[in-house]
Amino acid sequence: MEKKKILYISQEIAPFLPKSEISNTARKLPQVIQENGKEIRVFMPRFGVINERRHQLHEVIRLSGLNICIDDQDHPLIIKVASVSAARMQVYFIDNDEYFRRKFTLKNEKGEEFDDNDERSMFFCRGVLETVKKLGWQPDVIHCHGYMTGIMGLYIKEMYGKDPHFKETKVVYSLYNDGFSNDWDKRFSEKLKFEGFSDEVCNNFKETSFNNFTTQALNYFDGINVSSEELSPELTKAVEGSTCHKLDFVEEEHLAKELSAFYDKVIEESAMV
Repeated sequence: MEKKKILYISQEIAPFLPKSEISNTARKLPQVIQENGKEIRVFMPRFGVINERRHQLHEVIRLSGLNICIDDQDHPLIIKVASVSAARMQVYFIDNDEYFRRKFTLKNEKGEEFDDNDERSMFFCRGVLETVKKLGWQPDVIHCHGYMTGIMGLYIKEMYGKDPHFKETKVVYSLYNDGFSNDWDKRFSEKLKFEGFSDEVCNNFKETSFNNFTTQALNYFDGINVSSEELSPELTKAVEGSTCHKLDFVEEEHLAKELSAFYDKVIEESAMV
């Protein structure tokens, strides 16, 4: 029986970025899922704060060189890779000088969120999909961690779902008590229009608050995993309003077993529809 392929994408992964609820989960989960018999790939942004020398990042020339158009502007895609030797896994990094060279992640030195985080999210998610295509690796499930990955379901269902490479791919979103405080760029829906999304889809994202973004984005996922023990009332409401498969919070020691079964459920039941 062919191994199921799980693609993990996260806005942060330890040890490349400091330990947090997201970075710890995104580091440990791929390892245990791989040990449980599934094939994995792992991606994150190459934020400028990551020490390339310490973590031995190097560019993958054969995967780099593509331009990705965001808001009608071309941005070169650079792919780097590093190994987590203790886990026997590689992590691929999506890089671009304009979006990721600054020495911070999602906020500046004053703790203010970057104005272009919406574009950085778009570039990251599209960069992952284009790179996976170049690798010739077809994921059965894409498992997303952190709000920077929240647009992935939209890309799969409304854009890349027509691509034979992703036509059978299901998308799962881990929801954490993590979000942005300042609304995303008011032109976010216009940028989606440039991507080729329909007016109906774009209109859903005209309000750029975190609550609306999450509520709308959840409509494009096949499964939701509640990954924080206690979610905010707004996020809890968004989860309850979603009609996709749901996996409630699971303690870390049981997470691999429960999620592995959840992936299979999403794949199998979606295939029956």
